[in-house]
Amino acid sequence: MAQIISGKEVSKKLRAAMAEETAALKAEGIVPGLAVILVGDDPASQVYVRNKERACTELGFYSEKHVLPAGTTQAELLALIDRLNADPKIHGILCQLPLPAHLDEQAVIERIHPEKDVDAFHPANVGRIMIGDYHYLPCTPAGIMELIKETGCEIAGKTCVVIGRSNIVGKPMAMLLLHQSGTVTICHSKTRDLPEVARRADILVVAIGKPKFVTADMVKPGAVVIDVGINRLPDGKLCGDVDYEAVEPIASAITPVPGGVGPMTITMLMRNTLTAAKLANGR
Repeated sequence: MAQIISGKEVSKKLRAAMAEETAALKAEGIVPGLAVILVGDDPASQVYVRNKERACTELGFYSEKHVLPAGTTQAELLALIDRLNADPKIHGILCQLPLPAHLDEQAVIERIHPEKDVDAFHPANVGRIMIGDYHYLPCTPAGIMELIKETGCEIAGKTCVVIGRSNIVGKPMAMLLLHQSGTVTICHSKTRDLPEVARRADILVVAIGKPKFVTADMVKPGAVVIDVGINRLPDGKLCGDVDYEAVEPIASAITPVPGGVGPMTITMLMRNTLTAAKLANGR
């Protein structure tokens, strides 16, 4: 039987430690502040924003939510970011993606000051991750590193395979594993013999958005399997990018969907905001 890696449990432990640290900062008059910007009325984005607000309340952070109409212009959105960049109460700024099609996502990301970029999407922060000298990590890969740590698996020297090459998960995930001395392969739609490459992995991270894509014959016995995907099946049930029922008996450890990687993402956002507050106050 594989170890089931519960993101809920790991998240709970990390948040308890963060709540203590926040209380200590508050005693010095420092309150971590997060501003979330939501443009339009995408239902999934609304849920994410609500969960972020709840996490701020739980940890004792100051939070602001800026909900803008779908027709907001680029100039209006950039003006709001400029105002938040200059606001000393706000240590982290997050603009919920995706944005409506008429807005330039990259220009918005680059307008957020790197020290307030708690998503770690700004090119300056991406560059820092590449060289291993960073303040913030992208939230999902950072959460995955905590989940791997929870298994007791030593990354150094292990064969690590990341399926998916997105800027948000796949690429930074590969860099974090590399920084821990893993031997890393990134797979994507053009990879030849992908099942064979996946079968070599001691640590397999799957983030491609295809339901149950990774089957039992693609997993090495005893591998640690991290499933980043969350997909809704025709019957309404949620599933990951890994065929959980088939793979779980083969793996040494595996994340469930839901309840695996998902809960960690917002927790890591809170950690980045706490770090930003400390940096802004010379801590």
